[in-house]
Amino acid sequence: MKKTIQILLVLNFLACTASYVKAQTFPEMITVEGGTFSMGDLRGDGGEDQLPVHNVTLKTFKMAKTETTVAQWKAFCNSTGRSMPFKRSEWIDSHPIENISYTEAVAYCDWLSKKTNAEYRLPTEAEWEYAARGGKLSKGTKYSGGVGIDPTGWFDENSGGKTHSVATKKPNELGIYDMSGNVSEWCSDWYGDYPSGAVSNPTGPASGTDRVFRGGGWNSYEEYCEVSRRSFFSPDKRSGTLGFRVVLSQ
Repeated sequence: MKKTIQILLVLNFLACTASYVKAQTFPEMITVEGGTFSMGDLRGDGGEDQLPVHNVTLKTFKMAKTETTVAQWKAFCNSTGRSMPFKRSEWIDSHPIENISYTEAVAYCDWLSKKTNAEYRLPTEAEWEYAARGGKLSKGTKYSGGVGIDPTGWFDENSGGKTHSVATKKPNELGIYDMSGNVSEWCSDWYGDYPSGAVSNPTGPASGTDRVFRGGGWNSYEEYCEVSRRSFFSPDKRSGTLGFRVVLSQ
């Protein structure tokens, strides 16, 4: 009996350890129920590229609860023989990975898909904004999860000039963290003009020179952390304020 109890304790320990390692390696996903929302900003004070405001209908999908972390990126590097990107200070496992190009983010999604036998990818720009707004639970706030940026995100005035551990600020209505601030996040779309009418499950222009990123980062002014704000960058470029999070199609 004593030996059986010891074996059970060992098995339980191994199971818990495996669960912890998996949580560190693979992102936790949140279901975002599909629906229709108004994409863009009627005020237009973030730039004309947020106009026209148009209705977008999306299917249900899953989005990572947090930005891709250093620990998750390390697992990718260890598995593929890649080197960690350049950083002036120490990497901290619980912080979001940064200095990642669009191309590298896509490579991570491909690796994760093969590891898990699921189709991970970057979010479309519409999926990103819909989730940042809180999906069908949205309260219509300017920032993801709040009317003000300070409770919900790390930006230039509260970050101390660096990233912070994910999920340490207030989540949005869906329980998703850091969609305003900490690091900006790559989307899959080429950057281009918004459509003039209602669309369903848009994927952006067929071609372009720059990819969209969203959300603002630790060094961004608060207006750049608004859920409607758009930015873009060459897909092969890196930035110390730019990371990503993944989604899964349903």
